[in-house]
Amino acid sequence: MNRFVKILTIVLLAAGMVACESMKLGDAGLSKAPETSGATLDTLFATLKDADKVLAQAYYYLPYGLPTDFDDKLGDSPLEAITDHYVSNSKKAGDGPTGLYYTGALGAGTSTTGWAYAFGKEKDYSTIRYAWFFLENADRIPNADPVLLARKKAEAKMCMAIAYANMVRYVGGVPIVDHAISLGEPLEFPRNTFEETINYIVKLCDEAAPDLPWSVDPVDDGRLTRAAALGLKLRILCFAASPTFNSDTKWHPQADEYTCYGNYSAARWQAAKAAADEFMKEQLSNGFYALVQAKPDAMGLYTPRSYRMAYRSGYYDRGTTESIISTRKSNSGFHDEFVDDINDYGNGATLTWVNKFPFADGTPFPEDFDWEHKENWPEYPFFKPDPNGDLEVNNAKFIETRDPRLYENICVPGDIWRSGTVGPCYDGAKGRQDNCPGFLQMKYVLQYSTDRKDHLTHWCLMRFAEVLLNAAEAYNEADGGPSDKAYTWVNAVRARVGLPGLPEGMNQEEFRKALILERELEFGFEEVRWFDMVRWGLTEAFTTPLLGLYSLGNSNQNATSFTHAIKEARPSRQWYTKWDTKWYLSPIPSSEVNKNYGMTQNPGW
Repeated sequence: MNRFVKILTIVLLAAGMVACESMKLGDAGLSKAPETSGATLDTLFATLKDADKVLAQAYYYLPYGLPTDFDDKLGDSPLEAITDHYVSNSKKAGDGPTGLYYTGALGAGTSTTGWAYAFGKEKDYSTIRYAWFFLENADRIPNADPVLLARKKAEAKMCMAIAYANMVRYVGGVPIVDHAISLGEPLEFPRNTFEETINYIVKLCDEAAPDLPWSVDPVDDGRLTRAAALGLKLRILCFAASPTFNSDTKWHPQADEYTCYGNYSAARWQAAKAAADEFMKEQLSNGFYALVQAKPDAMGLYTPRSYRMAYRSGYYDRGTTESIISTRKSNSGFHDEFVDDINDYGNGATLTWVNKFPFADGTPFPEDFDWEHKENWPEYPFFKPDPNGDLEVNNAKFIETRDPRLYENICVPGDIWRSGTVGPCYDGAKGRQDNCPGFLQMKYVLQYSTDRKDHLTHWCLMRFAEVLLNAAEAYNEADGGPSDKAYTWVNAVRARVGLPGLPEGMNQEEFRKALILERELEFGFEEVRWFDMVRWGLTEAFTTPLLGLYSLGNSNQNATSFTHAIKEARPSRQWYTKWDTKWYLSPIPSSEVNKNYGMTQNPGW
């Protein structure tokens, strides 16, 4: 019997997609014999519309950053919880940050529950399996429009590119599967090197790009595009060219060809710069992509609120001009359990991160800000009384004093959060949870239940803002310093929230530092900070004890004024005193290595 005469188990999903129980690397098993349903290839590929249901499954298994039932990444904590931006105090069984990362207990032999990434137990090879199944059978579709068919094949290649890009950032080089795995096939999939994996991702992007539209109509929102291909190529080339992987000095004593290049080459940054040029050339010719911009009020003024809502739309709304890659898991409801978890435990953002957000005029927030003595404040740290302010609490009006992105990422003392009342992040607040660091997560939770109600959720895996900052980074590193283009791209991101441009005359190191900071301000909770800490080798971000803020309000609910003092953010982390660069990449589960198909262990694990 032909290996594709029968497809693996077919399940109809609520979204109307056809799912198949796929053979994949990992616990579902290379060696597990799948059931068959009797559906023939002639049925599955009778029309392009039918075949698109198979392709939809490749889409379905793409990475998704918000905690859902899709996986148990970190025990439903955000990836930010293992960065310097956020702490978890979750008491849930299987919470990865508290149980594995803060304590240093993570190991190749531990249960994979709560890992940030457990190779072989994630969904990336499911995406790859379905993409290959589509590619190997698409030509049997009778009378298919050749242009549309080529586009669908390109989408399948891009699904694979995204899956491999997700894996390489967590674990380094991985086995490259170049066909749909058949029943009875010898289970030999040797690990490919870091360089081979990067090159394969770039190859997929390059092959897919010509057959994809630059942008799509609303009816196709979520479909992968040429902009997605070129944007992903730029992202992965910047990642690979960064000093952790592109250096004559190993990032770990055991680092090998599977986890880095093993040498330094300036050509890698030049390749990233060329990818930036490729994207920007297409953008110049085709347009469409742009940062969502603030709208003036009735008086023609741009308020902190208007900047904040533009920024929100960029990451939260589907189908905007800012969305480059969008993945979805459900068309209804919000991630209620995720929202409830934040309310039920003392999780929250750190003062260490909050202090990095400048004042609204771009002035840096003072490193030595005197939290305990209001008479010494150069400006209110969060809100100041204003008869025309955006925020109203207990019939009093206030205006924000900091970068609008602070308030959209983080619930600070005095801000409305989740249910239309002041967030319980301050000490003495009704509903405040033990060990709360003084701030809560605002991003994706939002201020009012009506903001979430009936909103079609998605994960904006890549935004145009990231493309701009990646392009600026590539130029700065390739050219030995920032050019006018690099400044323009960064300043566009800042201008969208009302901030002035970066100071002129920076050298390469100064611009790099400013750019890494800009990414912290722009991409909170969007799974960017962890990979920036890794690829740039930001040791201080891992080893410096994190700070929180003690704030006492004038009421246990809807407080309008506070006294403050700095405190240590709890719990502590073993990294502060026993740091090891092995943490840059996830361990490979021993159970996966022991299957002997070719995967090897990562350095230090």
